[in-house]
Amino acid sequence: MADQLALDEVVEFTSGLIRIDTTNRGGGDCRERPAAEYTAERLAGAGLEPLLLERTPGRTNVVARIAGTDPSAPALLVHGHLDVVPAEAADWSVHPFSGEVQGGVVWGRGAVDMKNMDAMILAVVRAWARQGVRPRRDLVIAFTADEEASAEDGSGFLADRHPELFEGCTEGIGESGAFTFHDGAGREIYPIAAGERGTGWLKLTARGRAGHGSRVNKENAVTRLAAAITRIGEHEWPLRITPTVRAALDELAALYGIEAGSTDVDTLLEKLGPAARLVEATVRNSANPTMLDAGYKVNVVPGEAVAHVDGRCLPGTEEEFAATLDALTGPDVRWEFAHREVALEAPVDAPVFAKMRSAVREFAPGAHVVPYCMAGGTDAKQFSRLGITGYGFSPLKLPADLDYQALFHGVDERVPVEALHFGVRVLDRFLRTA
Repeated sequence: MADQLALDEVVEFTSGLIRIDTTNRGGGDCRERPAAEYTAERLAGAGLEPLLLERTPGRTNVVARIAGTDPSAPALLVHGHLDVVPAEAADWSVHPFSGEVQGGVVWGRGAVDMKNMDAMILAVVRAWARQGVRPRRDLVIAFTADEEASAEDGSGFLADRHPELFEGCTEGIGESGAFTFHDGAGREIYPIAAGERGTGWLKLTARGRAGHGSRVNKENAVTRLAAAITRIGEHEWPLRITPTVRAALDELAALYGIEAGSTDVDTLLEKLGPAARLVEATVRNSANPTMLDAGYKVNVVPGEAVAHVDGRCLPGTEEEFAATLDALTGPDVRWEFAHREVALEAPVDAPVFAKMRSAVREFAPGAHVVPYCMAGGTDAKQFSRLGITGYGFSPLKLPADLDYQALFHGVDERVPVEALHFGVRVLDRFLRTA
């Protein structure tokens, strides 16, 4: 059982990591090393021998292994990333890198994404060292760089260049799952991620005839690009239900007393009410235009216009996704993958999932634990190259007035102290016996 020092340290470490600004602006503009050294020092304080590994100077990863009591059991990967997305201080109630603890809440960028989980891992490992506890399985602890961009300096680098460090790992846990979702009717739902949509960040390029802005120009690159991204933004993607999403729909339907088999998916989502938020983004592929770049002067028609689109696709739909983009962009716009990662699917009937479910229920007796598929992606994608099946399991017990999902990349990101305490207890319980 996690001791009081572990509960104190998880708050201290969450705050301490937030105060280390590891903003990842993309394009290599980030330096995780100070946070990596912070975690490595605390792992070393637990008697471990952490390795600091870099592909690029300053973009540091930390890896350590804890020997289990059962040498015949496969190893388990436990991972969290050290970088965070940018935050504009003027928009926040408190400074995003203050790590302020106020009113029983830890404030700052990374409080839920995901320095809280990093701190939980550290607190649990250090408690074990004090108590002489060893897990059943070998645990590989990894704190990664660059998750908020391409992961090339983080989990991608580790998987490609240091696979030996993950020898024996068959499963892994990371962000984001086992958090409290309040349905507005008194139910507490805890979704555990057993899948991720694939990442397809797209670059669209339209070319045309450059010329004077006052002239007729039917080969305008901006017009061609605008038409293409409008078609993409308005496209209605068809339903594509994966096994993980089907399991989520079935369990949620059972919870609400709905006959899932005799109800079409869109109608079922309507009947689920607020709980539909857990699955509605993962019953289809998606492609959202996010960036535009064209022209350099108002009276000049440019010869090229560029847009970027955030595409996500479900397992098994990659070819359909690409064919749809071909049709939507048309003959005058070329598209390519600027960044691409695989979709993931993990079994929900596996023993490890049952143990995660059990650990949550032990500390939240009224919890309804369900599987779900993440709309976005995590480092589990890169670690899957090593044959590691990934789950999202970063436990937090949250109050009804805190919208966890809105805090990701949002303003005033924060996490209650009690949520961190719950997370440490659940993680301790799960990792001992996993």
